[in-house]
Amino acid sequence: MERAEVHRILLVHNYYQTPGGEDTVVANEKKLLEERGHEVFLYTRDNGELMRMGKLKKLLLPFTALFSLRTYREVCGIIRAKRIDIVHVHNTLALVSPSVYFAAFRRGVPVVQTLHNFRLECPGATFYRDGRVCEDCLTRGLKCAVRHRCYRGSRAQTLMQASILHLYRALGVYRRLNYICLTEFNREKLLLLNRPGRRQVVDPDRVFVKPNFTFENAAPRGEADYFLFLGRVEALKGLDVLIDAFRGLPDEKLMIAGSGPDFQAYAARAKGADNISFAGQLGREEVKAALAAAKAVIAPSQWYEGFPMVVVEAYAAGVPVLGSDLGNIGALIEDGRTGLRFRYDSAEDLRAAVRRFLSADARLWGQNARDLYRARYSPGANGAALEEIYRRAAGSGRGAGRSS
Repeated sequence: MERAEVHRILLVHNYYQTPGGEDTVVANEKKLLEERGHEVFLYTRDNGELMRMGKLKKLLLPFTALFSLRTYREVCGIIRAKRIDIVHVHNTLALVSPSVYFAAFRRGVPVVQTLHNFRLECPGATFYRDGRVCEDCLTRGLKCAVRHRCYRGSRAQTLMQASILHLYRALGVYRRLNYICLTEFNREKLLLLNRPGRRQVVDPDRVFVKPNFTFENAAPRGEADYFLFLGRVEALKGLDVLIDAFRGLPDEKLMIAGSGPDFQAYAARAKGADNISFAGQLGREEVKAALAAAKAVIAPSQWYEGFPMVVVEAYAAGVPVLGSDLGNIGALIEDGRTGLRFRYDSAEDLRAAVRRFLSADARLWGQNARDLYRARYSPGANGAALEEIYRRAAGSGRGAGRSS
C-alpha cells in the first residue's frame, strides 16, 4: 500500500457514559496505525456531557443528535487544518451525530464507518427484544421499534433513533459511506437493508469485512482449574443458561468475572451451588491471570453480538471457547478445533459440550486457538487489512467489498 494516500487519518468516536469494547478498539487502532507510520488524529465527544447539560440543551438534544452544527464546524476545521486523507468513524451517538459525514463530504474526504453493532438496522442496536432475537425492523420497518420502545425502554428516545435512520436513509447518506463490518454475518445483515424493488440504502461494493484485534498480552498458561465467563452480568449474555448448566456439573468449577445490572440477581440465583463463584469486575492484569488458569472460556450469549472480543482475547491467551451457536459467537468458533458450539438456549446442551470438552485434547485446541489468533486477529493481520480498506476508500471506493 502507498502510505502517502492515507497518511493522515481522523478517528471519530463518541464515548458512551459506560466504558465499553468500542473504546478499546479505537485506542488499539490508533496505536496500531501510528506504529505502521500513519499520522492519526482524534475527534471525540463523551456522553458524560449529558449529565452536565442545562435544561435548554437537553431539550435541543433530539435536534443536535440529528445534526450537530458544532461537530460539523469542528470536523471541517480539523480536516482543513490537518489535511486529513481519511475520516474513520466509530460511534456518532449521541453528541457527534451523523453531521460528521457531511463535514467529510464538504471537504471531499472519504468516510469509513466501523459498525460495532446493528444500530443502522435496529434502533436498539441488538436485534433482541423480550428475551429473544428480533429482526422486525428489517422485515416490517422501523415503526416496530417505536411501538416496542426498543431504545432504553423509551418511545420518545426510540422515535428519535428511528427518525435519524429514516432521514439519512432517505437522503442517501448511508450509500456514500464505506463500511467495516466485523464479520461476514454482520455484512449479510447490513445488506438486508437493500430490499428488492426499493432504493439502495448501502452500496455493497463499499462494504468490507475486517475483524477487530487484540494485542498479544497473555500470561503464561498455568494449571487449568475452572471454566470462565468473562463479560457483563446480564440476561442478554446467557447467565440463566450458564448457571443452570453448572448446577448440573457439581464437580466442575465456574468463575463468573464481570459486573452488570443483574449481578445481585444472578448471585442469588447461583446460591447453594458451591462450584460457582463470582469474581466481580477484573482489571487488565487480573483478566490475564484468570485466562491463564481457565480450562476454557464460556460465552453463552442470547443475542447475535456485534463482535465478541472475549473470544479473540481467549484465543490470544491460547484458551479454547465454548460458545452459543447464535450469530457471531458461533461464527468465530471452529467446532472441534478451537472450541465447541452448543444450542444457545439449552443448559443441557451446554453441559454436554462441557463433558465433550473434558474428553478432548484441550492443549491441542488451545494451540489451535492461538494459531487462529495470530493468523486472523493479530495486529499484523489487522493492520494490513485496514490499510487495504483505506486504500480502496481513498480511491474509487468501489472495490470488491470483501477484505479479511
